[in-house]
Amino acid sequence: MSPAHQNQHADAACCGSGSAAAPAVREPAASDAMTPEPQRFRIANMDCANEESEIRRTLDGMAGIRGLKFNLGDRELAIAADGPALQQALDAIRKAGFKPEPLGGTGPSATAATTSPAGFWTTWGKSLGALGLAVVAEGLAFAFPDSMPVKALGMALAAAGIALSGFSVYGKGLAALRQGRLNINALMTVAVTGAFLIGQWPEAAMVMALYAIAEAIEARAVDRARGAIKSLLALAPEQAEVRQDDGRWARISVKEVTMGATVRIRPGERVPLDGVVSLGQSAIDQSPVTGESLPVEKSPGDEVFAGTINQAAALEIRVTAPASDSTLARIIHAVEQAQSSRAPTQRFVDRFAAIYTPAVFVLAVAVALLAPWLMGLTWMQAAYKALVLLVIACPCALVIATPVTVVSGLAAGARRGILIKGGVYLEEARKIKVVALDKTGTITEGKPKLVAFEPVDAGLGKQSLEGLEKLARSLAARSDHPVSKAIADGVSTAAQEVGEFQAVAGRGVQGVIDGQPYVLANHRWIEERGQCSAELEVRLALHEQAGRTVTLLASSERVMAICAVADTIKPSSAQAVADLKVLGVTPVMLTGDNLATAQTVGTQAGIAEVRGNLLPDDKLQAIGELQQRLGVTAMTGDGINDAPALAKADIGFAMGGAGTHTAMEAADVVVMNDDLRRLPETIRLSRRTHAVLWQNIALALGIKLVFLLLAIFDDASMWMAVFADMGASLLVVFNGLRLLRQRAGR
Repeated sequence: MSPAHQNQHADAACCGSGSAAAPAVREPAASDAMTPEPQRFRIANMDCANEESEIRRTLDGMAGIRGLKFNLGDRELAIAADGPALQQALDAIRKAGFKPEPLGGTGPSATAATTSPAGFWTTWGKSLGALGLAVVAEGLAFAFPDSMPVKALGMALAAAGIALSGFSVYGKGLAALRQGRLNINALMTVAVTGAFLIGQWPEAAMVMALYAIAEAIEARAVDRARGAIKSLLALAPEQAEVRQDDGRWARISVKEVTMGATVRIRPGERVPLDGVVSLGQSAIDQSPVTGESLPVEKSPGDEVFAGTINQAAALEIRVTAPASDSTLARIIHAVEQAQSSRAPTQRFVDRFAAIYTPAVFVLAVAVALLAPWLMGLTWMQAAYKALVLLVIACPCALVIATPVTVVSGLAAGARRGILIKGGVYLEEARKIKVVALDKTGTITEGKPKLVAFEPVDAGLGKQSLEGLEKLARSLAARSDHPVSKAIADGVSTAAQEVGEFQAVAGRGVQGVIDGQPYVLANHRWIEERGQCSAELEVRLALHEQAGRTVTLLASSERVMAICAVADTIKPSSAQAVADLKVLGVTPVMLTGDNLATAQTVGTQAGIAEVRGNLLPDDKLQAIGELQQRLGVTAMTGDGINDAPALAKADIGFAMGGAGTHTAMEAADVVVMNDDLRRLPETIRLSRRTHAVLWQNIALALGIKLVFLLLAIFDDASMWMAVFADMGASLLVVFNGLRLLRQRAGR
């Protein structure tokens, strides 16, 4: 099993964690019959993995806590606890600087809109008010430097500004210091308090106000990245038009619609629930779920997905999944789980930050103690320089760079119908050297089609040809064999009445049309009937060498026509293979089909290395051999028959994931619309994400290094420090959000 398949848990930081990864609290197990029902709480100031890590550490080892489940997107925490342990846990969370608010029910939380008056005052209003107080305090200090009453007023205004914008930071910072942890809140608490005490109170207030504004901007940007996926859920309407027991139609909430109910969807409406078309024919825009650019024709028996758009005509569907388990809901759930698994770069950054933050704190202390001796500074100047260092050193930009970039990459993929089930797979896909491709349903359509209808007598006219097609369709239409269905679907003429119809196992079908007996037979039966000739054998051999299944229409006297059926290659497969080669990836076909058929399909797709007649164990061995010979190997299949190979490969791609639970569970990446071109897209997205990650790390560390050197050897002020920290944070956030503009072919 490759490292990419090992489970990763989000127990470390964004927004500036400077401590080691927290020990994980056990998640509630489905098999644990004694685990109490989890209680859900909303924590408004828990908006990144740093806060999650803080809460995990706070509750680690507490008796009676049976499990924790975090949902950072909704700022929710579910706690499974025995007896009084729940209240003890809530008290501990509050002491750590958080405010858990209980939520009822099991559905999505009613997250307060950021545009509400209360939300505005909580976030932007306080920060802007604090900034105004800081500006006034700065102005008073500049205009009246020697007036003690004015100085006292300025200090009061600065203190009010710090309290207004930094109350939450102080609460969490003091809690972190009590527990011996050095994170962003602890650094800001020390820096602002120290600046105030040495007389730099205007700058202390300004630093805290600007930091609060930067945090608000970052939180909004991170929410945008998370919301790029969650906004898909809003695509599904809240009500559905459902047929009642008395036959009338009524609009009810989608949450109340039961499995098997009949729902009517008018032209222009969105499909409210997953289902199967029972009546009507229309074109459906499936781009929100599968990323397909063109509408897909739907008729009775075809699947439709919640959130897609009915375009042409009214449809009636039979509901196959509740709203909570629709394909759209499962996509969102899978991406939320993916957000909780840390990518390799993120794990590196977490380890780096765990060393970096304490090291800078030690450096600041050294500057405060040694600068008067080594640089000739006063003790007050040295203390100020040390505090500037602390503000510059806040690792917020560094550790927020990876989560926002990874989430943006996951969202960009989902918008294109590529469901990547973890940041680790998003990053590892760039290393793929070889892609093993199943044939049926992956490179090919997965269902036989009539590819040739040839009369044995070449001199027949059009009327005679139509007569032969009518005979073949009449016999084929009576059979449910896949080859017969392909012949019936491939011939456009009307069928005739067939008498004395009979299916002969392993041979074909026979019947009487217009008083004459005819057969639709395989090669073996024609030989048994003594109707093969040397010339016919040559023609049949050409079709069979091309991987086609041959069926012959014959009367009692002679063979009349050849029907060649084959599983045709998808229009996109050849382009996908060409794109993989351009990226330096070697495509290999692994199939259980016979080698002649496999080589024919491989030639059409542009695949040089083809292996046929493979059992599941053979495919497993082939993946191991490819890994040793060529390197990182991806397997692409249907997620069911190819499960062993998908598990063995470094990254498994499941084709046709829309609506398929098994495929979504089996693979690391699910291609929602069966389009092989999504594979090279995934590799390109992975490479771009990796590039942006390291751009962000270079930006964060580069800016920090420049201002650290300025602070030590020149005259950097707290103004410069806070702008360095805020500027670096915003740069990496907005650079990461560029991935949301990912388009096909980029």
